[in-house]
Amino acid sequence: MGVLHYIKEEIAVIKERDPAIKSSMEVFLYPTFHAILKYRLAHHLYQKKHYFLARWISQRSARKTGIEIHPGAKIGKGLFIDHGTGVVIGETAILGDNVTLYQGVTLGGTGKEKGKRHPTLEDNVMVSAGAKILGSFTIGENSKVGAGSVVLGPVPANCTVVGVPGRIVKKDNIRIPRNDLDQVNLPDPILDAIKELQEENKKLRKEIQLLKKEVAGGKRS
Repeated sequence: MGVLHYIKEEIAVIKERDPAIKSSMEVFLYPTFHAILKYRLAHHLYQKKHYFLARWISQRSARKTGIEIHPGAKIGKGLFIDHGTGVVIGETAILGDNVTLYQGVTLGGTGKEKGKRHPTLEDNVMVSAGAKILGSFTIGENSKVGAGSVVLGPVPANCTVVGVPGRIVKKDNIRIPRNDLDQVNLPDPILDAIKELQEENKKLRKEIQLLKKEVAGGKRS
């Protein structure tokens, strides 16, 4: 893909997914723009087995942008990294098309195992701020990972994952629009459990009050 084609594509991606952008020229100020451009170059060199030069380019980019993408990672079209500081994408990570990552996201491994050791994110996956996905497994297409979550196992398509460790709290077969970047209105299983306990507590209180009235009535009679 030519540089001009890449620039036009990246402008369209950023405009679509970042409401803060006001003009196309702002794209050139975005760390994600420079990080992905340098990644494309480093990845090309990595595939040609120029490993040192590829790593040199990627590490210089990491120091300048705060986004560390290993040149061995495989990344599809339309990757958007919002803000980006602290994002780490490991060597054997695979990202499909139209993936969105927020600041502080780690796509990492769990040790010094050989071979495929980083996660695979299928098309249209969104990973919210500070989330960690660790290990060699797949996050299915159209899924969301909530902010601060730690995901240690596979996630089917069309799911929402929250918590530490990550738990699937929503699953359906409805495709999520590519511009659905809502990180706030996600299900909270702990809050749901507390609400259930509160409702049960209210019922028990009512039953106790009825029993007290029955006992008191029996004593009077």
